[in-house]
Amino acid sequence: MSGLAALVWRDLRRAWAGGGAALPVAFFLLATILFPFAIGPDAALLARIGGGVIWAAALLAALLPVERLVAPDLEAGVLDQFAVRGASMAAVAAAKIAAHWLAFAPPLMLAAVIAAGLLDLPAETLGMVELGLLIGTPGLAALAVATSALVAGLRGASALAGLVMLPLAVPLLIFGAGSLAGGPAALKLLAAVSLVLVAGAPFIAGAAIRAGNS
Repeated sequence: MSGLAALVWRDLRRAWAGGGAALPVAFFLLATILFPFAIGPDAALLARIGGGVIWAAALLAALLPVERLVAPDLEAGVLDQFAVRGASMAAVAAAKIAAHWLAFAPPLMLAAVIAAGLLDLPAETLGMVELGLLIGTPGLAALAVATSALVAGLRGASALAGLVMLPLAVPLLIFGAGSLAGGPAALKLLAAVSLVLVAGAPFIAGAAIRAGNS
């Protein structure tokens, strides 16, 4: 367990020291800053669609670091060392999911406050957006790590990651944005999808890592 905790801490330090954790947040803010320029100064329209914009930007931002989540450790032999020690690859994948969520989700939720101001969202809508992100970002992190494990070592991994991850993340986007109008029912569906991803992704990622090591 201490080895997995060390893996979480190391991935967190690597994400922040290398600027990898800042890139998704910067992309998220850039997308939300540019959107009002494209739509125009209609405050009512921006407030109506702003929550969906935040969710779409969050989904795309979560895709940016996917290629770097598993492949560097696979190439450096770090995952082989865990296998030699008898660690489950599913547990290693779960640790990577936890580290990825801690690296990008809290800063993204803070950045959403800035985005809400740019999009003129009322406080109530911002509260629902933050609650939805809190529920949905673990699913995004799990999906990102599973996708990273599936495409690790493949040529054109970045393009393949987008093709794999984006369609699977659509339910999170639909229920996350829908929770702004659908209320508790949509939040429950969002939580169900996120829970399924968090529960299943470590086993999918673990199987992909074992296949990559064989």
